[in-house]
Amino acid sequence: MRVEPITSDFAAWDEYVLRHPDGRGPHLSGWKSVIEKTFGHKCYYLAAREGNTVQGVLPLTHMRSRIFGAFLVSVPYLNYGGILADNEAARDALFEAARDLGKKLHVQHLELRHLSPQMPDLPTKQHKVAMVLELQPDTEALFNSFKAKLRSQIRKPQKEGLSTRVGQQEELENFYNVFAENMRDLGTPVYSKNFFARILAAFPQQAHLCTVYREQEALASGLVFGFRDTLEIPWASALRKHNALAPNMLLYWSVLEFAVQQGYRRFDFGRCSPNEGTYKFKEQWGAQPAALYWQYWLPPGRALPDISPHNPKYQRAIELWQKMPLGLTRLLGPPIVKNIP
Repeated sequence: MRVEPITSDFAAWDEYVLRHPDGRGPHLSGWKSVIEKTFGHKCYYLAAREGNTVQGVLPLTHMRSRIFGAFLVSVPYLNYGGILADNEAARDALFEAARDLGKKLHVQHLELRHLSPQMPDLPTKQHKVAMVLELQPDTEALFNSFKAKLRSQIRKPQKEGLSTRVGQQEELENFYNVFAENMRDLGTPVYSKNFFARILAAFPQQAHLCTVYREQEALASGLVFGFRDTLEIPWASALRKHNALAPNMLLYWSVLEFAVQQGYRRFDFGRCSPNEGTYKFKEQWGAQPAALYWQYWLPPGRALPDISPHNPKYQRAIELWQKMPLGLTRLLGPPIVKNIP
């Protein structure tokens, strides 16, 4: 078993990801160019081979900043990642190669976003779950499977005359305007618009934007990403000032309709913390929690990282960010958020 870095000709890599049962969209090689070109981070894509046969892969991103430190993550900004391997020999070889790379780069930790506790001896966080809904075969059956209260909440924005459009680059400006304002209101630095433009360009078959409108005004929008039989919504936002119109409910119903119409069997609402507000919002649609295992290698003397908004040391910064002018947050956000995995 040998581990080698892959820098070009990723056809075998993506074929492996597509056939591995734990493969997810973030494992696809297209993310390498998206991350490197948008954020300037160096990505290391490691493949385990026996002979000419790929038996495992691990995409890694090296992140460095004065504020947050240096670390390797698989995969930053996204919900999934980590080691894909056919057997323990390939898994262990990839982990050892990643650990050695971490030592060489003097990182503070290596983070692997696994679907199962692949490395039982590693420190593991289970602070997040993915919320996944098994879809009905048609939209009518799906709608009728919801409770009466949820059906009423979906009908409300429809009765108010709100409509939806699904597209790609032509929807980007409106998606980003909604996303940037919502991130400011949450106190979170915003990604650059180029990040989403590059996702749409790199994944023309998988990535789409769905936007809710009142006439020509965008009120809510989300980016969806399809992989095999699952449609995921990694980013979604709605403008708080229009909450009375419930555009968020129409957004999620519209992407669920899109998922069914495109033949997907599952809808992934994304990760959240158990029993918090977003968890309960996703649960009302019938989504069920799926455990996530974020596993870490730490150099001697290092503690598990906590770069979450729940960390008390970031609360003051969040409060200040919420009060900033929107234009300023769009300018200052991308250089900050590039270093938050």
